[in-house]
Amino acid sequence: MKIQAKTVFLLIVCLILAGRAYSQFTAAEVAEWPKWEEFLKTAEIVKGEEIGEGVTKPLRLTLRKNGLEARGVWKNPSGIQGGFLEGWQYEIAAYEMDKLLGLGMIPPTVEREFRGKKGSLQLWVTVKHSLLKIMEEQIPIPEESRESLDRMKYIVRAYDSLIANDDRTQQNLLYTEDWRTIVIDHSRSFRSSREHVKKLMYGRNGIKNADDGRPHLFRRLPRTMAEAIRGLDRPKLEKALGSLLTKAEIEAVLARRQLLLDEISFMIKEQGEANVLY
Repeated sequence: MKIQAKTVFLLIVCLILAGRAYSQFTAAEVAEWPKWEEFLKTAEIVKGEEIGEGVTKPLRLTLRKNGLEARGVWKNPSGIQGGFLEGWQYEIAAYEMDKLLGLGMIPPTVEREFRGKKGSLQLWVTVKHSLLKIMEEQIPIPEESRESLDRMKYIVRAYDSLIANDDRTQQNLLYTEDWRTIVIDHSRSFRSSREHVKKLMYGRNGIKNADDGRPHLFRRLPRTMAEAIRGLDRPKLEKALGSLLTKAEIEAVLARRQLLLDEISFMIKEQGEANVLY
């Protein structure tokens, strides 16, 4: 019985590790998320300053509590800005969805009031490059990091398709010094228009295509991510996102969930499961 129990334990550990294998923040960092969420919600705001970037005019806040000091990005866009629908609550919803899927690629993000206004507050994390900087300065990507970055490219496309993120740019795809992918800026997500319910952002019939008209495909995805998407249902979404999204926005997520699963099924039928899921 001891051998059987040990085997079951090791199997469970392996399954957990497999599910987190593509997490971009380290396991130690992810384990600290609840602490950072509490810190962002309750720490004293000792300084606020303009970052000077972005349409939504985010502020960089310095927070302090029990001798610990950290910075965060605070936003409160709401309504139409620059011709686009913006919402600070979507920043938090994007983080909560990231947690539901076990992706570990968005910094902790919470609701926080500042100067009498509600907004989103996201932990400031240190990164080395943005995709824009890599492209403009022709920064070489190490050979050993190319495969993982390619995989993350497809993961981000699938994730953006699920949340209908209409604003993925080279500026908000960030990379750490060891080439882990961090994504930010989700205030234009969770669209619920007819187009965003009938089509995914990317894929065979995606809303966004390459300059030459070719579709941006997912190609390969983690099996655990596909299963996590399959496991999303209305009760789970309402529990995690009900205070942040409208009923129509949650219904739109469920519609895109099915479109995404259909896209994955088509890929498997065309290419074989081993060539799609890993």
